[in-house]
Amino acid sequence: MSGSSARFGNRAAPGGALRAFFRSWTGDASEAESVEDNLIFGMQLARTILGLAAAVWLVAAYPLSGGGQKFILGKLLELAFSCGILAVGSIVGIAAFLIASTPDRRRDFAGRLRRPVSAALLLAAGPLGIWLSVETLKGNLISDKDLKDFFSGLGLPEIICFVLSFFALAIGWLAALAVLLGSSVYTLLATYFCVFTCFMARDVHQLLPALISPLLVWSLFAFQLFNGPDVAAPPEVLYTFMLGGPLSVTALSVWEVRRLRVHHAITLRRALGH
Repeated sequence: MSGSSARFGNRAAPGGALRAFFRSWTGDASEAESVEDNLIFGMQLARTILGLAAAVWLVAAYPLSGGGQKFILGKLLELAFSCGILAVGSIVGIAAFLIASTPDRRRDFAGRLRRPVSAALLLAAGPLGIWLSVETLKGNLISDKDLKDFFSGLGLPEIICFVLSFFALAIGWLAALAVLLGSSVYTLLATYFCVFTCFMARDVHQLLPALISPLLVWSLFAFQLFNGPDVAAPPEVLYTFMLGGPLSVTALSVWEVRRLRVHHAITLRRALGH
């Protein structure tokens, strides 16, 4: 994982279509303080590719600790944990910016909050769709009896009520199944997007993703220590791999902050209006 500082621009990057969808609902951020640095993007892309290659090599070279199903569930849990950590980190980071900035800057930052808030709400739409579809499939929202009572209330013959309720139930079940599948895919992609963009924290200020990314990777490191390794690899290989991600993302974040300061005059002090 490259950390949340990965960029999703018009370049060919994973999640580009989902980014366009999120942007259509949240609006584009002001580009007044935003710069596109190709070297920063290239370093982030290189770290992402190397991280993915290392993860694939580790899984291919050593047997899984608990089987394929446990591995997949563990990765889904890790993604959900990442999303939770980033949600908290983004809230804390944005709140710190608002508190520490001057009144003029505070109003400016507050005006940009609709994008991170909208991203969180759009993410929440996925689990909500899953819950509604599951409850519908279980018959908890509407049952065969409810449909029969509805059609009976229209004064229709019993046989007609039975046929109509059967077809209505079948159509509703198929629709709920389609919503369940669509919501599951959407939730996975939306979670991936929110993790990689720090809930669009960059739209509040360009420094925020670089400042929040180390929180994510070190929290994931602690989570992996607590949760146990995914593969049965020697300790020296396992801990080298586990530490490689946090150390590389932290180093990249420090370098990114320095490059933004040296080459683009983007500093934390200037960001806060001091």
